[in-house]
Amino acid sequence: MNPARTAFRALLPVLERGVSALDRSASAFLQPRRARGKLLLQPYVGWGTPGRVEVSGRVLLPRTMRPPQTGDPRLRNVRNALRRLFSREVGGIGVTGTLDGVPARAVSDSDGYFTLVFTLAEPLGAGWHEAALSLDGREGTTTARVQIVAQARFGIISDLDDTVIQSDVTSVPRMLLTVLTGNARTRSPFPGVSALYRALTHSEHERNPIFYVSSSPWNFFDLLLSFLSYRHIPLGPLFLRNWGVDLLAGHGGYKHEVIERLLTRFPDLPFVLIGDSGEKDPEIYAEVVRRHPQRILGVYIRDVTEAHRDTGVMTLRDEVRHTGIDLVLAADSLNAASHAMSLGLITPDGYRGVLESVTRST
Repeated sequence: MNPARTAFRALLPVLERGVSALDRSASAFLQPRRARGKLLLQPYVGWGTPGRVEVSGRVLLPRTMRPPQTGDPRLRNVRNALRRLFSREVGGIGVTGTLDGVPARAVSDSDGYFTLVFTLAEPLGAGWHEAALSLDGREGTTTARVQIVAQARFGIISDLDDTVIQSDVTSVPRMLLTVLTGNARTRSPFPGVSALYRALTHSEHERNPIFYVSSSPWNFFDLLLSFLSYRHIPLGPLFLRNWGVDLLAGHGGYKHEVIERLLTRFPDLPFVLIGDSGEKDPEIYAEVVRRHPQRILGVYIRDVTEAHRDTGVMTLRDEVRHTGIDLVLAADSLNAASHAMSLGLITPDGYRGVLESVTRST
């Protein structure tokens, strides 16, 4: 292992404790003052089973940003990205929600995050529902979309950066240029992604749920949600990360933890895993297959790296194959669609939709 990386990992716990102490001190001074002003309630996409649902979100000070346009200057996009990254969170604020007449309440933590848990006496039907959220002592309500998972054939767990949305994560300078200067309408999806994901989520009799697990910070939630909507990519709950020191610790443990959580919450649901070769998705997904070979139907890895990385992914493919599961290193969405059709995960019509989409993009 690189000596510098080894030293950084050894110092990381000390760095985290120092930053946490500074954050607590700053919060003790700032939070009471922020709580007296106008507040923004930002709900995330809720999810759960017919009897138990979670809706998370964040309490922030408002920020001024107009809806994105394709012709927005890069400088405006940079300013908006910085506004997102340097959000001003508000802790100690009560949040109340109602879902199908059932109430739930939580208090935002020092980073502004909250999670409402609804336990429903009357089970909700599969599909999309809405929860009404409000801040204690404040006027107005905010709507959160909630995905109830039931009667699905399988679920999809997908990465976002360089899997769905082109982010150039293999090059830090290019990634920063892409992320900071783009917006929800100028950022580009990979050809065929929308058609592939629609084919996977919409089968003849069921709607298969999709979950997005990314190392992007929660600060970019609204941008990513707008991107999915604008590009007609199926909506699903997003699992992102807190902006701070924990982003420097790598995303392997975090992503694995979220996947294990989903497997536990939906014990009868098999999954398709989709990622890219740019970071650690092949290793993470291979470990998930080793632990749960009966729960994974297939693994699709978008090839976004050089040949030397492909060699390592192909080694993992051979190891995973011993469990009876295919790990497919796909050059594009069409390769993944072809394999998915061979497994019966998408229909021939779904495959033709991906083919037409990829052809139009070339």
